[in-house]
Amino acid sequence: MQQALFGGGCFWCVEAVYLELQGIHKVTSGYAGGDTDNPTYEDICRGDTNHAEVILIDFDETQISYAQLLDVFFATHDPTTLNRQGNDVGTQYRSVIYYFNDAQRADAEQAINDLKAEGLDIVTELSPVPTFYSAEDYHQNFYARNPSQGYCNFAIPPKLMKLRSKFQALLKDSK
Repeated sequence: MQQALFGGGCFWCVEAVYLELQGIHKVTSGYAGGDTDNPTYEDICRGDTNHAEVILIDFDETQISYAQLLDVFFATHDPTTLNRQGNDVGTQYRSVIYYFNDAQRADAEQAINDLKAEGLDIVTELSPVPTFYSAEDYHQNFYARNPSQGYCNFAIPPKLMKLRSKFQALLKDSK
C-alpha cells in the first residue's frame, strides 16, 4: 500500500474523483501545508492558516500507479490558476502535490515538465509531505453522502464526466 497527498481545489471535488478509481482503498479529506496546528474547517475558510484542502489517498500500486494518479490529478483540475479553482478562490484551493519520497517527487516533476513542454503554465506547488490533519467527519465521503447539495451538484459532475471519458480503464467498474 502506498500513499499520495494532493490538493486540487475543494477537497469534496478531488475526493469524489479518486473514489471512482480502481486500487484506491481510502481517501481522506484534510488540510496540509499550513502554519496552524489542528486547524478546523472554519480556520481554513478564513484563509489565514496557509493550509491547502487536500486528500490523502491510500492506494495499491499493483492496481494503479502513482503516475496514473498524477495523470488524473492534472486532468481533473486546473493546474494553471494560482490559488483558485473555478469559483473557489484562496490559498486553501491551491494546486499542490506533496511527495512522500524521491520517486514520487521525480514522477511529479516529470508530469509537470511534460505539461510545461505542451505550453501550459503550471503553477502546481511541489513540496515534501507536511503534517496532515484529517478534516472533520462531515467532510469525509461528502459527495456520496450529499449528491444533491448545491455546490456538489454544480462542481463535481463535470469532473466525474471528464474522469469517466478520459480514464475509463482506471475506473473501479472497468474490470
